[in-house]
Amino acid sequence: MLPMKGVSDKDAQKDKKIKGKKIDSKKPPQVLHISKKDSDREKNETCDDNQNLSKEVKKDAETIKPQISEFPIIQEEDNYSTNIKFEDKSYQNLSKPLNIQDEDQDFTVERKVDEFDFDERAFLEALNENEPIGSTGETIKGQVIALENDGLYIDIGGKAPGYMPKKECGLGVITNFKEKFPIGLEMEVLVIKEQNADGMVTVSARALILRQSWEKVSISAKNGELIQVLINGFNRGGLTCDVDGLRGFIPRSQLEDGQDYQSLVSKNLKVAFLEVNPESRKLVLSEKKASLVAKFADLELGQLIEGKVLVVKPYGFFIDLGGASGLLHQSSITKGSIRDLREIFGEGEVIKALVTEIDLERGRIGLNTALLENTPGELIIDKGKVMIEASERALKTKALFDKKDLENDSQ
Repeated sequence: MLPMKGVSDKDAQKDKKIKGKKIDSKKPPQVLHISKKDSDREKNETCDDNQNLSKEVKKDAETIKPQISEFPIIQEEDNYSTNIKFEDKSYQNLSKPLNIQDEDQDFTVERKVDEFDFDERAFLEALNENEPIGSTGETIKGQVIALENDGLYIDIGGKAPGYMPKKECGLGVITNFKEKFPIGLEMEVLVIKEQNADGMVTVSARALILRQSWEKVSISAKNGELIQVLINGFNRGGLTCDVDGLRGFIPRSQLEDGQDYQSLVSKNLKVAFLEVNPESRKLVLSEKKASLVAKFADLELGQLIEGKVLVVKPYGFFIDLGGASGLLHQSSITKGSIRDLREIFGEGEVIKALVTEIDLERGRIGLNTALLENTPGELIIDKGKVMIEASERALKTKALFDKKDLENDSQ
């Protein structure tokens, strides 16, 4: 076969060698070490037999794609110096792309605190200065600064004054409004509504008076005090009255004479507190309890009293003390063991006992007979002897109650 025109025997032999070269696919891919001279020579030797190869090798070498390897692909660019070796470098070690904007900046902008900024302390102080004054239920002192037809304004030290509606200025109807609240008057008020969008709170003198009244009657009820009230009205259930601005109610069942109760309007009655509840605004009074508490006034702890057994309950005896009743609890009867309370006392039996508790608020008197025993269970064995010697034995226990009174006074 005649050789193709334009192709030398030498080139044909080289071509055959290249075509006959075996490639071992089992060997792992390796990094190519390529130089510019090698790329020019291989380019001329790998031409196809069916093409006419140019004898002149182009000076500008084209990019040679190396075999796929486990390392990142590196492309060869023009005008590189010869004998450049591509080394294994990870992506983390590659240099970052050049940012032209960074080169154009000759300085670094640094944020500094100046006279137009707040540091942390100044910021917190500013918050405290603008913190709203007056939360609901808080008592505040202020000064009247302006009067309006529907209310007045009070300086309470906030960024905005407090507003007090006319109906909240006091109890009842206020006729001489301007005379009672002159400019500059200092007064104490209660916050009833927190600030609005303008930073203004709503205050009330009336609400503060009522709060103080509830606190006062609660203390009086706890101490068992008696008060005089003026009856100002009635309804089907009883009578109504005024107690320090609070509306009090006396049920018909708590009156000494509940039949003709309407005739008691505009009269004064001596009553005791039966129920005091500020949350529900419930104030219940009793004339009967007042009579009972009056009798308690003559009693004192450690006193020996005589009374009749009214009724026997599973937990003790109720003793009639002449208009008042006392409870002799089962734990206070004897220091011995009791099988049945009726083995000790029966209904209608007259007994003697020591007063160990006086609860004026609940109208209750606590009694004790166990302290009269010389030995545990003596009342069960010889009840008659204990009752006869009760006065003498009561003197021995008086020192105990005197010590208890001293402890209560010191507290």
